[in-house]
Amino acid sequence: MSKIEGERVFLPVRIAVLTVSDTRTLETDKSGDTLVQRIEGANHIVAAREIIKDDVPMLVEQLKVWIADDDIDVVIATGGTGLTGRDVTPEAFAQVQEKEIPGFGELFRWISYQKIKTSTIQSRATAGLANGTYLFALPGSTGACKDAWDDILVHQLDARTRPCNMVELMPRLKEHLV
Repeated sequence: MSKIEGERVFLPVRIAVLTVSDTRTLETDKSGDTLVQRIEGANHIVAAREIIKDDVPMLVEQLKVWIADDDIDVVIATGGTGLTGRDVTPEAFAQVQEKEIPGFGELFRWISYQKIKTSTIQSRATAGLANGTYLFALPGSTGACKDAWDDILVHQLDARTRPCNMVELMPRLKEHLV
């Protein structure tokens, strides 16, 4: 039997949602709500949710807490990926990640280009890996969160996706730390 034949079992992933914003609250965080709804709708687990100001040390501190937590497999951040002086999420990710996943940002911008054309060059969406935890940084708009989840993450965070997905790699993500 080839590796792509046969049924795979769905494995729920434990995901922390981080909204990066100086102004949003839980009541006004539509992008965070969008991610939570999609995560739960895909039968994954929202393991944590926080709103942190656009501040590198604060973001790094929160990321380190979640990266060290064995009950969190994935962190999805929304906000702070633009070009303004307060947009610092990619800088915080760079301080904690061990490996970059450049294909995520590339694919996100390609998908985004289909909808917003050249404005997508203003996005610094990025992804990486730290201590076996996947890290994804999305723009702060609900549209961007929908695009990233619906067109990329829902598939890559589903163990049934063929020919390969990020969930099947999870048991091996820390092998360099042994």
